[in-house]
Amino acid sequence: MSSQGVPQDTELDLKDVELSDLDTEKQPMNASPPLAGSPGSLGEKNGVVKVKVAEEEEEAELAAKFTGLSKEELLQVAGTPGWVRTRWALLILFWLGWLGMLAGAIVIIVQAPRCKDLPQQDWWQKGGIYRVQPTESFQDSDADGKGDLAGLKNRMDYLSSLKVKGLVIGPLHVNVKDDLAGTNLEAIDPKFGTVTEFQEVLQAAKKKGLKVVLDLTPNYKSQSPWFSPEILASSDFQDKMEAAINYWLKAGVAGIQIGSVEHMLNETQLLITWKNLTEIYAVDDYSRVLIAATHKQDPWSIFSLLNETKAVDLLTSQYLVGLGKDGKGDASAHWIDSYIQAAGEKWPSWSVGRTEVGLIGEHLLRLYHMLVYTLPGTPFTDFGDEIGLRDLPVWPAKSSLVHMQWDNTENFGFSKDPQLSSGELARNVAESNITVQDLKRESAPPTRLEEINNLGLLY
Repeated sequence: MSSQGVPQDTELDLKDVELSDLDTEKQPMNASPPLAGSPGSLGEKNGVVKVKVAEEEEEAELAAKFTGLSKEELLQVAGTPGWVRTRWALLILFWLGWLGMLAGAIVIIVQAPRCKDLPQQDWWQKGGIYRVQPTESFQDSDADGKGDLAGLKNRMDYLSSLKVKGLVIGPLHVNVKDDLAGTNLEAIDPKFGTVTEFQEVLQAAKKKGLKVVLDLTPNYKSQSPWFSPEILASSDFQDKMEAAINYWLKAGVAGIQIGSVEHMLNETQLLITWKNLTEIYAVDDYSRVLIAATHKQDPWSIFSLLNETKAVDLLTSQYLVGLGKDGKGDASAHWIDSYIQAAGEKWPSWSVGRTEVGLIGEHLLRLYHMLVYTLPGTPFTDFGDEIGLRDLPVWPAKSSLVHMQWDNTENFGFSKDPQLSSGELARNVAESNITVQDLKRESAPPTRLEEINNLGLLY
């Protein structure tokens, strides 16, 4: 033991410990750490190294969790001159780019070719036209067995319900068969009524928003509707026609229809003259129409008439009659497309015709009319087409009159003439047609739709 009362061996041991600790601290940082439990192990030495490792781990965690500058730091940095200049530069570039795109769009719009203006459509191009022809078959008001102007006026509510744009009536003028001198194109045949009753028809139609077109085919009681080629070319006849067209247009009709136009191929200048008259009487949006009609069914004859009658507004024909008889829709589509191409810029028109009813059946009649209304042009409907009125099966249509069937009363509401009710005509009509009253009472479409589906027309 030393003089301090500590044994000598103990002093040596303490020195060794101190030297050992000093050696450990002097070891390089990249030296391999001593194993746990061995002399000099970090777990058994002082906590200097442990403290340094914990601080480094904490700094690493803080660096990983850093999400950006704080609001105060951001405001401080944003106010520096460099960032101010950068923001101004970006703002100027944005507005320059925006103004450039705006200027480019304006240049494109200004330099782009203008769209072609849509042509102005007249009233007869905006809907269908209903033909009350012959007028003596539509509605009798005085029980003489012949339809008249008063009867037509009484049915104006029904005509309005059809949503058509206009009516074609007549011819109504006095016509002595094959006698130009006895034919008065400016007078109403007494069997139809009077000029006053004609004006009442015009007024009643006007209240319903309907236009009235008058058929002015001169010699309508004959097989030669224009008398003869010699009379057609005579100045006396031309003067009478021109005066009559002026008279009726002045009276308020919305247009003139000329039948059997195929007989006028050598007198097309007359059509130009008559068209000029209808244009004279056009007022604002109330245009007067000139319609040419033909009974031709041959496509190539009709195509020829389209070229010969360019002066008229509409050419009506029997073009659709017979289409679809072969049961092939492609053939019908071909003929329709051919007609549209042949018409060119001329406004086309379409007519179903009563002879089609037997072909398609009443159950498909509405569908057939709907398809006609989808074609480009003006659809024409003959009276009775809407109920499937058929021509008489025992007589050709040209030699007999088919009366309109309104209801199931005597003579089907057409007339109270007792002579008609006991005739063969009434019996045949009853067996082959339905009435307007029946049509109104019909159940809704499911039954018809089932029949259409059965025929495969919707697929």
